Amino acid sequence: MSVPTDLLYTEEHEWTRLQADEIIQVGITSFAQEQLGSIVFVDLPAEGIEIARGDSIGQIESTKSVSDIYAPASGTVVEINRGLDGSPELINADPYEAGWLVRIKLESPEELDELLRPEEYQDLVADEEG
Repeated sequence: MSVPTDLLYTEEHEWTRLQADEIIQVGITSFAQEQLGSIVFVDLPAEGIEIARGDSIGQIESTKSVSDIYAPASGTVVEINRGLDGSPELINADPYEAGWLVRIKLESPEELDELLRPEEYQDLVADEEG
């Protein structure tokens, strides 16, 4: 399982990539998409809404279950990945690039300090895999 070293992670298996001007890109990890199985539908938030860290900002439906997507930080949703509308399977095929979910303009960039570093996330996954 790949854990890119340039990302930060949540305990709920979202990844975060810091982009320009305090904007983060968010998706679910390879581990999460493997656990979900074939993804068939994604419900993403509306652009422009304010969110708080830990809020459910959407859902991912797979052939196995429906799972919430949680905000890794507070801010405003500035963009959603419209490519997932017709092709939610992009999350399975490429969770760290084409399968991203939302972009958020950060309200409190210091919240990123509370996210897991790659090695911490790898330990979390190892514990969950047992």
